[in-house]
Amino acid sequence: MSGVRVIALIGFGEVGQILCDDLLAQCGVRVRAWDTAFANPGSGPSAAARERRACVAGMDYPAGQPVVIEGVLAAPSSAAAVAGADLVISAVTADQTLLAAETAAAAIGPGAFFLDLNSSSPGRKIDAAAVIEAAGGRYVEAAVMSPIGPKRIASPMLLGGPHTEAFLAAADGLGFAGARPYADVVGRAAATKLCRSVMIKGIEALLAESLLAARHYGVEQVVLDSLSDLLPLPDWPAKAQYMISRSVEHGVRRAEEMREAARTVAEAGIAPTMSLAAAERQAWAAARRSALSPDLATMLDAVIRDMEASA
Repeated sequence: MSGVRVIALIGFGEVGQILCDDLLAQCGVRVRAWDTAFANPGSGPSAAARERRACVAGMDYPAGQPVVIEGVLAAPSSAAAVAGADLVISAVTADQTLLAAETAAAAIGPGAFFLDLNSSSPGRKIDAAAVIEAAGGRYVEAAVMSPIGPKRIASPMLLGGPHTEAFLAAADGLGFAGARPYADVVGRAAATKLCRSVMIKGIEALLAESLLAARHYGVEQVVLDSLSDLLPLPDWPAKAQYMISRSVEHGVRRAEEMREAARTVAEAGIAPTMSLAAAERQAWAAARRSALSPDLATMLDAVIRDMEASA
């Protein structure tokens, strides 16, 4: 049974909401949420909070106190969420990783765990760890190695830092079934994830550029067939459709991750030429979200029409 009773979720986007719902399924766990977007009633995190609050009946808190959201306290500040928490989970955008750690450090309790799920470079993770450790918290690096949707809180995670074993013992029963110790130093898990992203997100960017041009010339099927000579796959058209659609649907987040991948490459002393180019192509694809389609040819044609219309 978990020794964690109070959990602070910093970041209430897609990942934060999934973790929130899964954590609430654990009997006796109390969750507090904080997101800077709560200040905007029209934001996605605020809407998600309202949806959960609509499930609550007969709960009344004094003026000025946090709002109850289906067992979740939507805290008025990061400090209010973090104070007294046994576990703080940071699930913010990568560029906010260090700031999230700094604001949490102002209120984190002695020995509280800080689980950093953000797709940030090793350097950012090391800086965040230093802030949390200096405040008396226990920093645990986490690299989520798959899309969060299918397995949710049980997604495969590589954990790094000197507190991984203690965290897994304390969090036993919370649902982190895919988490495993990976390194006793901070930064290695992030390096593993982001060096992998150079390949995965880079291939997505290459496929989009290659097949859009091939579609223009009417040779995309021959190009796809020829790929099997070098990289045998049972269904290259289906794989291409999936990978390009991921860029179109999630390009904003993927571009951000690729910028962190580029930062990771640069921290290794290597010019991140390909990583930066992939980040640019991912961001470009995100602007074509209306072209999303389960059919590869239809999606390529829609992107081309959008390009021509915006030229």
